Amino acid sequence: MQHRGEIIKDAVYKSGYSITELAKRMGKSRRWVYLMFENHSVSLDVVLHIGKIIHHNFTKEIIDMSPLKKMLLDSSSDNQSSDNNSEYWKNKYLHLLEEYNSLLKENVNHQENSDL
Repeated sequence: MQHRGEIIKDAVYKSGYSITELAKRMGKSRRWVYLMFENHSVSLDVVLHIGKIIHHNFTKEIIDMSPLKKMLLDSSSDNQSSDNNSEYWKNKYLHLLEEYNSLLKENVNHQENSDL
C-alpha cells in the first residue's frame, strides 16, 4: 500500500504539473516537494493544498480524508463562485471594449465629416 507522499507523487506526475510550478505555487523549494514525496505522513492541509493546485481529489486514495470531503466540496463551490466572478468581469470588459470601439468609430466619422 502506498503512503501519502507516494500517492501525491503519482497524482502530481499524472496531472502533468511540473515540480517547479508546484513548488512555486506552494511557496516551497523543489527539494521540499521531493522530500514530501518520501514522507509517509504528509499533513492533510498539504494534501488539500496540492489537490487544489493540481485539480485532484485525494479523498478516494487517502482514507483519512473522507471527513474532509465536505470541505473539498465547499471549496469547489468557492471556485465556482470565483468562475462566476471572472465571467462577470470578462463580460464587463467586452461590453466596455465594444463601447470604446463604437466611440472611436464615431470620432473617425466626425473627423471625416469635418474635413469635408
